[in-house]
Amino acid sequence: QVQLVESGGGSVQSGGSLRLSCAASIYTYSDYCMGWFRQAPGKEREGVATIDSDGRTSYADSVKGRFTISRDNTKNTLYLQMNSLKPEDTAMYYCAAVSPWMTTVQALGAGAADYWGKGTLVTISS
Repeated sequence: QVQLVESGGGSVQSGGSLRLSCAASIYTYSDYCMGWFRQAPGKEREGVATIDSDGRTSYADSVKGRFTISRDNTKNTLYLQMNSLKPEDTAMYYCAAVSPWMTTVQALGAGAADYWGKGTLVTISS
């Protein structure tokens, strides 16, 4: 019954922007530290950005200054604004409800989550 549904992925040229959305059907959504994770072919899944129930955020070093995570608790929706995209950002991006009690730093590196979305593909060409 719990669902996380990502949208907004696509194919853009380097330097472009995309905004990903995640609609979360979780009753306790506002309690959760939420996050975006990505996995490129042949690589392990990595944390991109996380945001806790109070709006605190953490980012992977590779996306700091380019990506912004946000949430709208009235809509149970998570967002990831991605600017200045690079080919290295190409990956399947997953929305996750990580934990209701982790800090954003813990969640970013946790490698596990209570719930995962199916992913949305982001492809950046040079």
